[in-house]
Amino acid sequence: MDGTYILVPSGSVKPPSQSGLKWFLILIFGLIVLFGIMIAAFYYTHSDQMGVTIVRMEGTMVTGEVSDGDSIGSEVVGKELRQAADDPMVEAIVLRVNSPGGTPAAAQEIIGDLEYAKTKKPVIVSMGDMGTSAAYYVSSHADRIYANPDTFTAGVGVIWKFSDISRWMEKEGYNLSVVKSGSKKDMGSEARPLSSDEETYAQKIVDESFETFIADVTSQRVISRSDIQDGRVIRGADAVKINVVDELGNLNDAISGAKKMAKSRK
Repeated sequence: MDGTYILVPSGSVKPPSQSGLKWFLILIFGLIVLFGIMIAAFYYTHSDQMGVTIVRMEGTMVTGEVSDGDSIGSEVVGKELRQAADDPMVEAIVLRVNSPGGTPAAAQEIIGDLEYAKTKKPVIVSMGDMGTSAAYYVSSHADRIYANPDTFTAGVGVIWKFSDISRWMEKEGYNLSVVKSGSKKDMGSEARPLSSDEETYAQKIVDESFETFIADVTSQRVISRSDIQDGRVIRGADAVKINVVDELGNLNDAISGAKKMAKSRK
C-alpha cells in the first residue's frame, strides 16, 4: 500500500475468546467419561467370559473349510483355536463340542491345532448334546472335559459302511459295466457286494484306524480300554465315573473352570 500504515486505536483490539477452548475441553472430557462407562458396562455384562474365548465344534466333522450347521470343517475349528492361542487378550479357550463325530482325518487335523493351543494356554472342552466318536477323539486331548449328565459321549470306534443294491438293479433290468485297473478299484460300489478278499481288506483298515484311535485316547486319559473298546455311547453321568469326562457341568461351568485353570498357571 505504498508504505502507508493504518493506525488502529489500541482499545479496539480484543483478545482471543476462551469460550471455544473451554467447550472443546468439556467435550473431550465427556467423551472420555462416556468411553469409560461403555467399558465398565461391557465388563459388567461379560465378566463371566472375560479372558475366555469359546470355539465351537458343532456338526459332523470333515476336513476343509465347511461350516453349514450340519458339518464343521477341520480348518475352521483349527483356525479359531490358533487365533485364540495367539491372542494376548485370551487367557483360556473353551471348545464347545456338539458333534456325533466324523472322519478320523478331520479329528487328527483339529488335534494338531488343539495341541498347539495347549502350548499357549488351557483348553477346556464343554460337551452339549453329544461328543462321540471322532469328537471324543479330539476332546480327549483337552486339559479338562465337562459334560452334562445326559450328554452322549465316548462311542470310541471306527465304522465303514457298504451298500449293495445289485439285486434291485437286476430286478429292474439295470446293467452296469465296469472297466478297472485293479481288482479293488471299484470296491464299495453299490452295484455289487464285497468279495471275501475285500471284506478282509476293509476290516484290516478299520482295525488299524481303531487301534490308532483307542491308543491315542488311552494315552491322553487314564481310561481302562475295556470300558470303551466296544464302541458304545456313554451318558455323561456314567462317563465321569470311568474318567471319560472330568466333571459334570454346563458351558458356564466350563468357562469358570477355564478361568481358574488360567489363574493357576500364572
